[in-house]
Amino acid sequence: MASVNGCEQQRLAITDRATQYGDGCFTTMLVEQQQIQLWSLHLARLEQSLQRLAIAAPDWQQVYTDAAALALKYPHKGGIKILVSRGSGGRGYNPIGCNDTQVIITHFEWPLHYQQWQQQGIMLGVCQQRMGNSPMLAGMKHLNRLEQVLLKQEIETAGWVDAIALDCDERVIETTVANLFWRHGNTVYTPALQRAGVAGVMRQHVLNLLDELNYDYQVGDFELVSLLAADEVFITNALMTLVPVNQIHTTQYCERTMFKTLWKRLHSC
Repeated sequence: MASVNGCEQQRLAITDRATQYGDGCFTTMLVEQQQIQLWSLHLARLEQSLQRLAIAAPDWQQVYTDAAALALKYPHKGGIKILVSRGSGGRGYNPIGCNDTQVIITHFEWPLHYQQWQQQGIMLGVCQQRMGNSPMLAGMKHLNRLEQVLLKQEIETAGWVDAIALDCDERVIETTVANLFWRHGNTVYTPALQRAGVAGVMRQHVLNLLDELNYDYQVGDFELVSLLAADEVFITNALMTLVPVNQIHTTQYCERTMFKTLWKRLHSC
């Protein structure tokens, strides 16, 4: 089931700018033992995204109250998605005068295959299609996800679980569903996301943990060769938390030193 502005329903106006233009943003949150995880980070990203898009903010306390009520349905694990649309209004692309912010909240069972991924690791391909650079939108989890749709089609055709996505300048950005981290020696690396990609909530949480643990890390522009030369690789998103990567094409990774350190720290918080 879904709720729109706190009312349980399955309908949204066909004039809503989410369906007309993808005008809005969303976040997907993990629920564990009836509690929403990392709410403050999810909220911060939603607030920042709405500011960048110049969309009127909803009553965040009410949004949290509505989401927390749904979290009670999951004594073990579940997921909650909050989607914020500019609503109906404006003329064509012009949003001036549209202050009809809509909040759509849905909930779902936690994908059980993530547990297998966490325990056994996964293999990644490398997409042939390239992501475009879009600094105006980079980092946001906006509603225009056509690049991910096309990349997912490529992954399905190739028979991969997931794959690395590069931008049009051959820089490593992310996978189609997660952010990337890798360790080489004593330094952890993750791509900068000023031109493309999604600044994931779990990505930010991992960076915060690395600060707390006093580990060296670099956020920057890296080509595929840097990733392939890593000692270990793992991916992150809010639902799967941390997943180790065993192989990218023919390159294998056997070490999980940083993964285990972060996993232990994550589950002791």
